Amino acid sequence: MERMTSPERVWCVLAGGLPDRVPVMAQNFQNTAYLAGFSLDEFCRNPRLMAEAQIAAWERFRYDIVDVENGTVAAAGALGCEVEYPKDQPPRLLGPAIQRLEDVDKLEPIDPTRDGTLPALLEATRLITQALKGRACVLGEADQGPFNLAAMLVGMENFLLATVDPEQWDAVHRLLEFTTEQCRRLALAQADAGADFTQIGEPLAGPDLSSPRVYRRFAFPYEKRLVEELKARSVPLCIHVCGNATRIMSDLADTGAAMLQTDSKVDMTRCREVTMGRSVLIGNVDTTLMATGTPEEVERAARRAIQAMGRRGWFILSSGCTIGATTPPASTEALVAAAERYGRYDEHGLVEEGAPEDFHGHVL
Repeated sequence: MERMTSPERVWCVLAGGLPDRVPVMAQNFQNTAYLAGFSLDEFCRNPRLMAEAQIAAWERFRYDIVDVENGTVAAAGALGCEVEYPKDQPPRLLGPAIQRLEDVDKLEPIDPTRDGTLPALLEATRLITQALKGRACVLGEADQGPFNLAAMLVGMENFLLATVDPEQWDAVHRLLEFTTEQCRRLALAQADAGADFTQIGEPLAGPDLSSPRVYRRFAFPYEKRLVEELKARSVPLCIHVCGNATRIMSDLADTGAAMLQTDSKVDMTRCREVTMGRSVLIGNVDTTLMATGTPEEVERAARRAIQAMGRRGWFILSSGCTIGATTPPASTEALVAAAERYGRYDEHGLVEEGAPEDFHGHVL
C-alpha cells in the first residue's frame, strides 16, 4: 500500500478505511514539558512554551496526532473552582466553585478566549496547528466532560452521592445541562483554533467509580447531546473514560463519538467487538509500563493492542492515558516503532507478522 502522510492516515481511519498502517497518538504534555526543560506551571500557562515543547517532541518522535492540553482543571478553574499549578506536578483541583447543586445559577458561563488558562490552551493549539499543518493532526483537548466537570464544580463526593439520591436528580440534571454547554463552548473554540478534533475526559463516569446505571442515567444523555452538537459543526469528538470501562463501552459507542480512548484495564477483545464499525478505539499501552518498562516490553504491549483492536482498522495506537513527565523517550520511540512494524495494512486488513523481535532482531 502506498505510504500516506499522517493526516491522510488518521482521516482514513476516521472514515472507516484501511490506511497504510495504524496511526499513533502521543498523550504526553507532561513529558514534552520535561524534555524541553520547562516547569509544568510555566508550561500550562504559557502558550509559547506549550507549542515549543509539543513541536519539539513531534519533531523527535514523529507520531501522527499531537494531543494539546494543559491539564485537567483548566475548565474548572475558569468556572471558579480553586485550582493550583504546582511547579513539577500536574495542575490540581483544590476546591469546588459552589457548595450545593442548587447554586448552579450562581455560575457564569465560560468564555474560552478570556477565562483562566483556556486562552493559553487555545493559543497553543493555534501555534501548533500552524507549525504542523499537513504534517500531523492536532487533537485540541476540551478538558473534562459534562459529568466530570459537574463533579468538580460542586465537589466530587457531593455530586456522586446526589447521583444515587432520587430527590436530587433534578438538580443533577440542571447542573449537567450547564456543564454540557461549557464543554460545547470549549470544544468549538478548539476547532476554531485549528484543532482537527477534540476530546473530553469522563473518569468519574466509568464503572470503577460510578455504576453503569448511573452512567446511563446521567453521563450518557449529555455526552450524546455534545457529540450531536459538535457533529453539526463537523467537529469529531473523542471520549476518554479512565479505568475498566468495558461494561459501558457499547454505550459509549452509542453516543456517536468518533473516537473512544481506552485505558489499559479494559478487555480489548470485548471492547473491539461492541464498537467495531461505530467508533475508532484509541489506546491502550499501560502508562506505568511506558514509565518503567523496557522498549521491548512497550513494543510487545503495543503489538498486543494492535492485534486485539486494530485488525480491521478503526484503531489508533496510544498509551492508555497521559504518560508521566519522566517517561523515557525510548518508550515513545517503541510505541511509534510498533505501529511501523506490526501495524501495516493491505486491502484485507492487518498484515500478519511472525514472532515479535526486539530492537536487535532477536525473537522474543
